[in-house]
Amino acid sequence: MSVDQQGREAQEAREADKRFNRGMMVRLMVIVAVMFGFGYALVPLYKKICDITGINVVTTRELHGGSVKNTQVDKSRTVTVEFDSNARGPFAFRPVKNSMEVHPGEMMTIVYEVANGQSRDISAQAIPSYAPKQATQYFKKLECFCFKQQTLKANEAREMPVVFVIDPALPKDVKSITLSYTFFEVGTPVAQAPEGQLSAPAPAGKGS
Repeated sequence: MSVDQQGREAQEAREADKRFNRGMMVRLMVIVAVMFGFGYALVPLYKKICDITGINVVTTRELHGGSVKNTQVDKSRTVTVEFDSNARGPFAFRPVKNSMEVHPGEMMTIVYEVANGQSRDISAQAIPSYAPKQATQYFKKLECFCFKQQTLKANEAREMPVVFVIDPALPKDVKSITLSYTFFEVGTPVAQAPEGQLSAPAPAGKGS
């Protein structure tokens, strides 16, 4: 094979590599453009799907009894939600508001305040209850400090939100709901009986 023929073959190989590289670059640019366009279209597509399926879209949240925007709210009804608190331990515990007016389907936030005035850490758990009882299944909590045990550091004060929504299926005759929390200390040692009184003395036998 002559030197000229080898040079031509090398040149043809380089040209083939260039064509391949250009083709690959074009394909990659097309893929990037398609992915960008798909990502850009996802937002209106998601909103459209939410509109069709009735899925609510949460946009903002305001603490201390504020509301979260929601697309499905029954504004023809108003339910009074009252908040109660009970502390079973060495801490202060209360809601920042005693009540609020809520439309069924409207997401709302209430904040409870707790303060540990002790010089030691405290673990506590909140147990909710509802009145009337029939409202329990219609009171939907999306976020709540009662979902898990809370640990308060020594002298710590904390705000704990509850995000909830009243199911629009709530019976029409229910005009008010009371949400009550009992916040009690857990993991406290059990007091031991004094030595010698661990069990009741046996009754004396007859004739003793």
